Amino acid sequence: MRYLIVVRHASAEDAAPGRGDVERVLSAKGRRQCTRLRGWAEDPEALGRFGPVTAVVSAAARTRETFERGFAGTTLVAESFESAALYNGRRHVGVEDVVAELAAHDGAGRSLMVVGHNPTVREVVDTLGVDVPLGRGAWFPKGGTVVLELGDDSPIGVGGRRCVGFFDPTEIDGG
Repeated sequence: MRYLIVVRHASAEDAAPGRGDVERVLSAKGRRQCTRLRGWAEDPEALGRFGPVTAVVSAAARTRETFERGFAGTTLVAESFESAALYNGRRHVGVEDVVAELAAHDGAGRSLMVVGHNPTVREVVDTLGVDVPLGRGAWFPKGGTVVLELGDDSPIGVGGRRCVGFFDPTEIDGG
């Protein structure tokens, strides 16, 4: 069985004066959330059981930092790619864009991971997933991670994927 792991970046600081949204880095709270994500990624009974993955990460600083602090160098991740196409601060990034980026890196027959932004990650789980433990219209938590079944030979873009995992690091300090 293959899986799609959908991750929203962890909590970030506001943009520093003279810097743009794409340059926002994680806050102290976001770094704590990543510590929790890394623990789950390294745990073969938690998120680690869904790997190894090919990860596609938005080029924004906060998504790259979430990936580096939460997932890079763990046994969960076999390889990773950065994608400017997944950053939604300059244009709308839809489910089709995410699916196209994942499909472009889906040659190894392994599970996939995307690290991106709201509202895009929420749209991905709403479109592709079923039984996702987020209420309709609810916000995707920062650092939140949803795991959907892909099947062994199914194309990434087909909907109706059962949710088999949900990890919420915002629970560590109340949101």
